[in-house]
Amino acid sequence: MFFKQIKHRGDNFSYVIANENSREAVVVDPSSNADVIIRLLKDQKFNLKYIINTHGHGDHTAGNEDLRSSFSAKIVAHELARINKDISVNDGDIIELGKIAVRVIHTPGHTSDGICLLVDGKLLTGDTLFVGECGRTDLSGGNSEDMYNSLFKKLMKLDDDVEVYPGHDYGPRPYSTIGLERRTNYTLEKRTLEEFIEFMKS
Repeated sequence: MFFKQIKHRGDNFSYVIANENSREAVVVDPSSNADVIIRLLKDQKFNLKYIINTHGHGDHTAGNEDLRSSFSAKIVAHELARINKDISVNDGDIIELGKIAVRVIHTPGHTSDGICLLVDGKLLTGDTLFVGECGRTDLSGGNSEDMYNSLFKKLMKLDDDVEVYPGHDYGPRPYSTIGLERRTNYTLEKRTLEEFIEFMKS
C-alpha cells in the first residue's frame, strides 16, 4: 500500500492512499494541496478513483473539483455532509481499492458529518482527534456529547498501536498512535460526559 501525508499550504494535511498493484488511489481531504497531489498522482501513474472528505468544512474540501475534473474521480462523504458528493457513506461502510479496505467510522462532534477512516492500521482522524488535542465543538453542527461518544466509545476502543493521522498539523509531531494519545492527550483524560461537556466550554 502506498501512503503519503501531504502538507503544502497552511496547516491542513491531505492524504494519498493507493493500491500499488492496481494503481488505483484515494485522496483524503485535498484541502489547498490539490496541485501537489495532482503532480504526485501523475508522477506515480496512479488512477484517482475516490476523493474522500472527513467532513464538509471548506478547508478540507478545497481541491475537490480540481481533482475530480483532472481524474474523473468520485467525491465521497458522509450522508449528512452538505457538499457536492457522488457517494454517501455511513458508519461501518467499506471503500475498496482492490484488496485494500478503507473502513468508515462516523465520528460526529466537530461536525455532524465527521468521519474517520481506518486502513491498514492507520486512522485518518480529520478534525475529530489531533495530536495532543481534539476538534472544537463550538462551530455550527458541533456537539460536545457527540464528540465524547466519538472519542471514548469509538476511537479509544481501537488498539494502542493504531497510527493516528490528523487533519491539521497542530501538535508536536505530524502523526501519533492511539496508545500515545491515550496516555498524553489532555482532552482524553478520564471524565464523565458532564465533565467533558464543561471541559469543552472552557
